[in-house]
Amino acid sequence: MTHQKHPSSSFPEFETLNSLKDENPCPTCGHPSSHNQPSTTSIFVYAIGKIEPRFPSRSLEKEFMQIVGRMETKGLTDQQTLHKVISLRENRYIARQLCWVFTVEGMETYLLSPRDPLDLDLLIESVRPEQSALDIDVVIGTRGPVAPPEICNGLAIPVVIFNQLYSFDQHSLVNSIPKSKDGDPAIFSRAANELIHRVIQLADNNGASNANRALNYLIVRYPAVYARITAAYSENNSLTSVNVFPSGLSNGGRVIVDVVFSFTNRTTDVVEKFFVRVDVTDEFPFLVTKLSPFFSRSVD
Repeated sequence: MTHQKHPSSSFPEFETLNSLKDENPCPTCGHPSSHNQPSTTSIFVYAIGKIEPRFPSRSLEKEFMQIVGRMETKGLTDQQTLHKVISLRENRYIARQLCWVFTVEGMETYLLSPRDPLDLDLLIESVRPEQSALDIDVVIGTRGPVAPPEICNGLAIPVVIFNQLYSFDQHSLVNSIPKSKDGDPAIFSRAANELIHRVIQLADNNGASNANRALNYLIVRYPAVYARITAAYSENNSLTSVNVFPSGLSNGGRVIVDVVFSFTNRTTDVVEKFFVRVDVTDEFPFLVTKLSPFFSRSVD
């Protein structure tokens, strides 16, 4: 895996549309203007999905095919051929002009553009030689305006100017999570995979709302959630709901949310809740309080 693939060290211990007025000549090819900086009206994005490179024009596709015609590609799949071509430094001009489409559950959601042109490498590294249904890309950045139709063959979706991008597969993510020495690894693996699947499939999880950003952050950065769910399954409990509420700790301009996990015993129907607080004020969410039991306040 490349240096940006999701490593075990990724788990440390621990709205209005952005009015980008400048004219970026190609919002998806790695040349955003240097003054495209987040503002107080920015919509931050922390999204989980998949990146798909596409040709914005017939001429670029023809140029790509001419390169392929000069290379040895016998026996390679189309995906392997694409990977081979754009991985070569002399072909970076192709990579710079591709449309980098970010899909969520198969839906075209964003066009990606690196804030730093050097981060074009992260987009190139997201192209695997072999695709899998378990491939995951995580993009962290700022949502800009809807791209003009001529940018990517009529595809009019918002541009996300990203500062960080992770590409990995679900097995790597699960294997990188610290596990209890006393726990059953099979139960842990099943619990982790189910949680990832459920969060990714949440309705309208495009990673732009405070709730979705908090959840997406937790499943890729906070292993205690997986440990709690594994323990719940071992205690014959089901994960019955995940809710996100504004926290009473939000003050001084900080936006903090409480993510509440509810577990119901399969025999007694007794509900037990745990919560974690996440600060989602800025582009990079972070933990405010660790996972702990949640008690609802009684109303007098």
